[in-house]
This record gives sequence, structure tokens and C-alpha cells, in this order.
Amino acid sequence: MTALGNESASAPRTTPLYEVHQDLGANLVDFAGWLMPLRYGSETAEHRAVREAAGLFDLSHMGEIHVTGPQAAAFLDYALVGHLSRVAVGRARYTMITAGDGGVLDDLIVYRLGDDEYLVVANAANHDTVVAALTERVPGFDARVDDRSAGYALIAIQGPEAARILAPLTDADLTQIRYYTGYRLTVAGVSVLLARTGYTGEDGFEIFIEPGTDAPRVWQELTKAGEQYGLKPAGLSARDTLRLEAGMPLYGNELSADITPFDAGLGRVVKFEKEGDFVGRAALAHAAENSRPRRLVGLIGHGRRVLRSGHEVLCDGRTVGSVTSGAPSPTLGVPIAMAYVDGGLDITAGKFTVDVRGRAEDVDVVELPFYKRDR
Repeated sequence: MTALGNESASAPRTTPLYEVHQDLGANLVDFAGWLMPLRYGSETAEHRAVREAAGLFDLSHMGEIHVTGPQAAAFLDYALVGHLSRVAVGRARYTMITAGDGGVLDDLIVYRLGDDEYLVVANAANHDTVVAALTERVPGFDARVDDRSAGYALIAIQGPEAARILAPLTDADLTQIRYYTGYRLTVAGVSVLLARTGYTGEDGFEIFIEPGTDAPRVWQELTKAGEQYGLKPAGLSARDTLRLEAGMPLYGNELSADITPFDAGLGRVVKFEKEGDFVGRAALAHAAENSRPRRLVGLIGHGRRVLRSGHEVLCDGRTVGSVTSGAPSPTLGVPIAMAYVDGGLDITAGKFTVDVRGRAEDVDVVELPFYKRDR
């Protein structure tokens, strides 16, 4: 996912739910070229609603790119690091698109909608980069890259009550929809792609709506169905603290063109076993076989001061890394952060601190994630 505060030079676009957000009194901000709700009221209350009940998110700024044709599977095996030809129809995979040198251009979720049809979901700020890279890589394959982002809306419902709220509104048996799947079904009488993934660490669903003009109807029906369960609309701020607790990377912070999947501890998404070449294979093979220059870890503060991106991480007074994302954790009640530290560092030895505006703040270095839901 992409970092907050990435403002565009031109006027931001609005999603099909813009008027809904206005009616709810949302604080709207320019995010990746879109006017998006940062919060509706208390971001802490929105965060806790997702952990304890359910939250409703507008994600219509994300990119939706269809890849179709007899060689769609072979093309995606070449263009991305994952083994997409092995994904069954109805299933999804988290994967990445890298440059030739192995640097991450974006992290993606790819849904296989049919034998010769895939949906590639890209981050808003990287949408143009992903479309350009796929278009550049498709010649030589009997496949088509079709950017249909402008026609979509995307709503996510996340939290322990998400399935209970959604169940009466869909023709699907939600008990049969597994994690990382996506099927064409109906919600609130609207034809949608209903997926079960998420970016919060909770159970939940993504509802892809094309055309996006039907989105306000779906949002309102979900809102009504969720009233008795404590459903709240949730903005970008809550989404960021939720994903941070769950140890999920944010593009522009934990992921970038200077970072390989192995640096980020996500080397598992690179599938060297697939046949043939793929973009970045040689560089990624080198990264896999050699010691990592950096390692992504979690930090838990001892005090109350917030750990922020760019703060230096020190071990026994020596700089060993830098914070990439940080915030107070509403669930844990302490400051938390993710940071890259030296790859060979022993995180069990030494006194670790973070330099917060010239003051050393004691921290514990831990493995990610900070939070795991009860399954």
C-alpha cells in the first residue's frame, strides 16, 4: 500500500462515494491524486471499531487492471514475481512487480477470474507505473492489458462482525468463501466481485463494483445492516494504524524501488520454481543467495513519545537503522513502529533506542507483526 500525504499537483479526483463522505462530515484530504476521507470523527474510535466490530472503507482510489487472453497466465508469470499460472480460478495471490534490478515497483493482489482472465489490483500512487510496466512487458504474449480503474468503485468491510453484517445482503454462503478468494456474486442486489482479503489484520471483504455508480447503494445498505453491530465508517488514518499493528508494508515506507522483497522479509512471494524467465529473476536470485543489507523489524516504545518515519534507530549508541512507519497503537496502548536495521544485527543483544528529536527513547526490537487476531 502507499504512504499517506502523497499529494498530486493537479486537482484531486473524487470517488463515487464523495457525496456520502460529505454527508458523513468526513475530513477529506488529497491522497495519491484522490480526495479521500482521512477520518470521520475520532480515528481511534474508527480503529477500535474495526478491531471489535467492523469498519467500512472507501478504497475506490485503487487501480483495477484486467489482463486477458490465451497467454494471460504466461504473461503474468513473466511480468510479476509470483506464479500466477498456478492460481486456481476464484483464488487470489499477494505478489509484487519489480524492476529488472529487483526493486519493488508495487505490491499487488491478483485475482484469477477465469482461465484467461485476471484482475490486478494496484496501489493508487503506483497505478500509472504498474500500467506502464505491464504494457511495456506484454508484447510477444497473446494477452491484453486493460486499465479499467476509472469505472470501478471499491468498498471494504473489515472486522470480526464483517461476515455477520454482510451475510443478509448477499447471495453468497460466506462460510464457503475462503481467505484470498474472489467470486462474481451480488451484494445489495448489485453485481460485484466479492473478495475476502484485507489490509487491517482482521477478517473482512472487498466489494469491487463496476460500474462504480452503484457504490452509494451498497455503502448505504451495509451501513444500515451494520448499525446493530457497531459498524463505523473508517478513514485512511485508521487504516494506517491497523495495518501497522498487523505488520503490513506500506509502499513508500517499507517498500520502494530501492528495496527488494527479500529486504522486506517477503522473499516468499518470489517464485523461482516457475518455468522460464521473469523480470528481475537474476537480481532477485542474487538477493536470495546473499546476506541482506537490511532487515525489517518491529519496535515497541517504553514511553509515550511517538516514533516516526525517518527517526534513527541506535544500538548501544551506534546508528543501526531508521524508522519507516510509526504511530501510537490504539490496541496495544504503546508507541509502535517498523524500521529497517542492519541485516547482520543481533536484535537480541544491546540496548536499543530511537532518536526522537534529539532524545533517546528506549525501545524493544521484536519480530512482526505486533497484532494477530484470534482465528
